Amino acid sequence: MKEKYICWRTSGWGFSLLLVLPILAIFYTAMGESDEVFSHLMGTVMAVYTSNTFWLVVGTMLLALLFGLPAAWLMAMCRIPGEKVLQWALVLPLAMPGYIIGYIYTDWFDYAGPIQIFLRDFFGWQSVSDYWFPDIRTLGGACLVLALVLYPYIYLLARAAFMEQSVSLLQSARLLRCTPWDSFRRISLPLARPSIAVGLSLVAMEALGDFGTVSYFAVNTLTTAVYDTWLGYSNLNAAAKISAIMLMVIFLLISAERFSRRKQKLFQQEFERGDDIRYALTGVKKWLACLWCWGLVGFAFALPLLQLGYYAWHYFWESWTPEFQQYSLNSLLVSMVAAVLAVILALTVNFYRRLDGGKSTLVPIRISSLGYAVPGTVLAIGVMIPLTSADHLLNDFAISFGLGRPGLFFSGTMIAIIFAFVVRFAAVAIGSIESSLAKVPPSLDMASKTMGYASTQMLRRVHLPLIRRGCLIAGLLVFIESMKELNAALLLRPFNFETLATYVFNFASDEQLELAALPAIILVFVGLIPLVMVNRSLEQKH
Repeated sequence: MKEKYICWRTSGWGFSLLLVLPILAIFYTAMGESDEVFSHLMGTVMAVYTSNTFWLVVGTMLLALLFGLPAAWLMAMCRIPGEKVLQWALVLPLAMPGYIIGYIYTDWFDYAGPIQIFLRDFFGWQSVSDYWFPDIRTLGGACLVLALVLYPYIYLLARAAFMEQSVSLLQSARLLRCTPWDSFRRISLPLARPSIAVGLSLVAMEALGDFGTVSYFAVNTLTTAVYDTWLGYSNLNAAAKISAIMLMVIFLLISAERFSRRKQKLFQQEFERGDDIRYALTGVKKWLACLWCWGLVGFAFALPLLQLGYYAWHYFWESWTPEFQQYSLNSLLVSMVAAVLAVILALTVNFYRRLDGGKSTLVPIRISSLGYAVPGTVLAIGVMIPLTSADHLLNDFAISFGLGRPGLFFSGTMIAIIFAFVVRFAAVAIGSIESSLAKVPPSLDMASKTMGYASTQMLRRVHLPLIRRGCLIAGLLVFIESMKELNAALLLRPFNFETLATYVFNFASDEQLELAALPAIILVFVGLIPLVMVNRSLEQKH
C-alpha cells in the first residue's frame, strides 16, 4: 500500500530538504578556513558585538516580563474597568514593528524633540549642559523599545495559563486566607511557569534577530555584524561564521527552554461556566491597575500610531508617489507568491504524513519548520549561499552550450526573497493545515479508498473542501508575515527593488519619518489581522 505513495514521499522529503538547505549551507560554509576578515573581527570587535547581544537579549526579556506578566495576571484574575477592551488592546503592540517605535521615540526624546523642548521652555534651561536627560539611542533604549513591542508574547501565554488554572486550587487559597500576592506567588506563578518560559524564549529569539531597531540606535550586535560583513566587506564566509554562532545560540535557547520543563506535568481544570473568582479591585489598586494596563497600550501602540497618523495626514501627497505605489505592488507580489508556495508545501508534507502514518513521516514536517526559528538576517545568508552556487552552475551550463550568460538568475531576482520567505514562514502554514487535517475523520479516507479514489483525487475532492478555511488562514498568515519581514528583504532585494518594509526603513534611517508614516501605517494594520484572529480564538475558549 505504501508503494503507491512514493510520489508523496519524494515530494515531502524533497520540499523539506530544500527548506533546510539554507541552514545546512550556513554550517557547511562556516566550517571552512577562517579568512582575514573574520580573524580581524574576532580580534577587535566580536567581543563587543557578543556582549551587546547578550545584554540586549537579557534586558529585553526582563523588561518584557516586567510589562507582560502583571498585565496578564490582572486581566485573568482581577475585575477592572474596561477589561473587555484591555484584554485585546494589550496585544496590539505586537503589530507595531520595533524599528518604527524606535524612530518615533527617538523623534520625541531627542534634544530637538518636543519633550526636551518643553522642558527647556518650562524650566528656562538654555543648553544641554544645564540639565541631564537620558539618551534613548543606547543599548538600554533598544531594550526598552523591543520590550514594548514584544511583551505581548508573555502576556498572551501567561494570561492563557492563568485562565486555565484549577478553580479549586484558587478557592482553597482563599479559604486559607492567602492574600492576592501570596496566591500569585505560591500558586499562579509556579503553574504558569512553563508558558512564561515559552514566552521568554520567543522574546529572546526576536530580540536576537532584530536588525532595524539596533541599527538605528547604533547598537552593534551579532545581527548587525552579519549585515555589515556581507554588505560592507562582501565576505560570505565571515558572515556565515557569525550566522552559525547565532544559530547555535538559538538552538541552545530552544533546548534550554524544553529541558527546563522536561519533567513538568500539569493537570489543570479550566474555569467552569459561571465561576468568577476574580478579585474585585477597588480604590487606589483599581486605578493603579488601569494606569498600568492602559499605559502599556498607550506607550507601545496608541501614541505611536497617532503620531504616524498625524504625519500621514499632513504629508499624504508627498508620500503618495509612484515609487510608493510600485513598492506596495512589489510587497503584494512577493508575499502572495510566498503564501501560495508555503500552502502547497504545507499540504504536501501534511498529506504525506496522513497517507503513510509512520513515525518517519513526522521528520519532513519538523525539518520544514526549522526556518521559523532563524532570524531573517541569518536566513538571508543561508539563502544566498546555495542560490549563488546555483547561479554559477547555471552560467557554466549556459556557456558550455554556447548560450549567453543569464547572470544572477536566482540570487539577483525576486526568487531569492520569495525563497527566504517560504523557508522562514513555512512553519506557520504547516501548523495551520496540520490542525485542520487533524479534524477530518479517518473514516473519510477509508471511504474514499473503497470508492477507488487515488491519493490526489482524495485530496482534491475530499480533504481540500473540508480544510479550505485552514488553507486560507495559513496563506493569510504567511502573506502578512512576509509583508512585514525586513531583515531578509534588506539583504536579498534585487537592485532597484524595494518592499514596504525596506521602504519604511530607508526613509526612517534618513530621518524622514514623515514620509515613512503612510507605508508604516499599512504595515501596522496588516499586522493587526493575525492578532484579531488570536484574540477571537482565546475568547471562544474562555
